[in-house]
Amino acid sequence: MAFAILCAAALGLILVLLVQPHWRAYRQRRVAMHPFPAAWRKVLQRRVPLLRRMPADLQLQLKKRIQIFIAEKAFIGCAGLQVTEEMRVVIAAQACLLVMNRSMAHFAHVRQILVYPGTFVTQRTVTDELGLQQDERQALSGESWEQGQVILSWQDALEDAAWPDDGHNVVLHEFAHQLDQENGAAQGAPPPAAGDRQHNPERWKQVFSQAYRQLQRQARRGEQGLLNPYGAQNPAEFFAVATETFFERATEMAEHYPALYQELCGYYKVDPASWH
Repeated sequence: MAFAILCAAALGLILVLLVQPHWRAYRQRRVAMHPFPAAWRKVLQRRVPLLRRMPADLQLQLKKRIQIFIAEKAFIGCAGLQVTEEMRVVIAAQACLLVMNRSMAHFAHVRQILVYPGTFVTQRTVTDELGLQQDERQALSGESWEQGQVILSWQDALEDAAWPDDGHNVVLHEFAHQLDQENGAAQGAPPPAAGDRQHNPERWKQVFSQAYRQLQRQARRGEQGLLNPYGAQNPAEFFAVATETFFERATEMAEHYPALYQELCGYYKVDPASWH
């Protein structure tokens, strides 16, 4: 009897796993059928100037993804912040740039976006070079957790959206980490889309390693180049920093890091340099 119950439970779980993607796709199609709210359109026009550069078909696609993202993800205000529609739209618009021409399934594991009014302070135990542990407090504008949670400063998310040419964007940065964490810990090598024959893991590793080492050399010498030296910490941070630069300073990246730019074009399925 117990064996039969166990088999039935296992069968039920298998059926849920098989049906869930189809049910999610059905719900997403239903959401995308609704007209994009006029109030949201005004928010995009006022707060997210990067969209004005995009071709009309990509703008339309992005709006559908924004609708799905907002319908599926929980936005939670922290430190007394009341999350508004404007906050949801501005954050979703920037996050969904990373899944243009790609499946929303890349964000299926993202559950919550925690939003603080401004920078927030974290306290954690760190180990120095001598092996000694000490408590360290950090003021952050964003953070990404493997459990499908993204923490953002609303002030920084809003300001970064308003300046789409400076190569700094906390939403792009943290959601790039989420892509990298899709199958576990971030390591600078997010999994490609299923069936993506253009993705060459060996070429990706070679190109990213070369650009990463170059940034590390620049950081050691105190040089300020195109890429934020914050990306010299580890491959995961390099991928997130490269993503910010790819979308916000595409023409310069294509000129100074052509191989890296082409890898990111292949991964993100867009060519932001052509939007200008």
